[in-house]
Amino acid sequence: MVSLPGSPATNLLQFLFLGLTTLASPSRAQLELHVPAGLTKLQAVEGAEVVLPAWYTLQGEVSSTKPKPWEVLTVMWFIKEGNGLNQVLSYIGGATSSKPGVSLVYSMPSRNVSLRLQGLQEKDSGSYLCSVNVQDSQGTDRGHSTNTLELNVLVPPAPPSCHLQGVPRVGTNVTLSCQSPRSKPTAQYQWVRSPPSSQVFFAPVLDAIHGSLSLKNLSTSMSGVYICKAHNEVGSAQCNVTLEVSTGPGATVVAGAVVGTLVGLGLLAGSVLLYHHRVKALEEPANDIKEDAIAPRTLPWPKGSDTISKNGTLSSVTSARALRPPQGPSRPGALTPTSSLSSQVLPSPRLPRMDGAHPQPISPSPGGVSSSALSRMGAVPVMVPAQSQAGSLV
Repeated sequence: MVSLPGSPATNLLQFLFLGLTTLASPSRAQLELHVPAGLTKLQAVEGAEVVLPAWYTLQGEVSSTKPKPWEVLTVMWFIKEGNGLNQVLSYIGGATSSKPGVSLVYSMPSRNVSLRLQGLQEKDSGSYLCSVNVQDSQGTDRGHSTNTLELNVLVPPAPPSCHLQGVPRVGTNVTLSCQSPRSKPTAQYQWVRSPPSSQVFFAPVLDAIHGSLSLKNLSTSMSGVYICKAHNEVGSAQCNVTLEVSTGPGATVVAGAVVGTLVGLGLLAGSVLLYHHRVKALEEPANDIKEDAIAPRTLPWPKGSDTISKNGTLSSVTSARALRPPQGPSRPGALTPTSSLSSQVLPSPRLPRMDGAHPQPISPSPGGVSSSALSRMGAVPVMVPAQSQAGSLV
């Protein structure tokens, strides 16, 4: 399908051109369109310009001359796209219409209908069809002819990018890579080492198709600037990479790694110890009885009185005077010894009344046992331990 703008009459005329030689019988074919021999396939470089040469002659003419006054010329150029044609230029009735960068080489009317293409792009590659039709002043068809030329737009390699793959240390292997993003035809690659140690590389260390250079068992003498050149038949471009071969990691790096490792291990050990200490502290009972705790102080009782525990029970069956050795005859009203002292409950002593300046002594209750009598009977003073508020034994 061809899209041709214009009036219905013009479109009809253009459609007749596409009929090629079927629209005119051989007997009426008086026009021949020529292209240079051997130039049916042209090549050009992207960004440049190219001329597609073509001219026509009438029957019986040896060479092209100026058009006759009666000639009414129509010229059209197309480019084939898929199964259709796309018009790039037309000259009809003395008016020219074309796409940007497309023009006729000679001013019309002329029998040289060559086409000029400027600012070429890769997409301009393709097959171009030229169609010429000549009529006389009465509108009689005097001839029609077509011809085809092939155009191939080449693209020089775009600037490539160079990369270093691997760690350049003594004894290791590295790969230098080079790739051009755009090239028509496909670029080939060459690696060289720049002066003062110039060197050219070949297969198998060089892959000319993929642009890689393999350097094995590096040494410090292999340090330098390496240049990659991408080239095809219409141009070239290059990039470079600097290779610096080191002898290995420095002493400062090693020392830093060792110190960092030791510090990390120390922090880890400290964290473990702190964790165990906290766990042990949480597991220790809160109500442990401590043997070295200090008992709370209590008010002294009057001399000769019994010590009574806080809960009102008798905690000692002897008084302070009973602990002294006997110093004279026993006083009247002394207590008589019993067979068991620990099983008797003695009455609680009464506190002295403070009626005057001097307190009155408290006499033992009838039936009590004197200390001298206990001593003669072989009694031994006994202290019953009591428990303080903090839980300690006193």
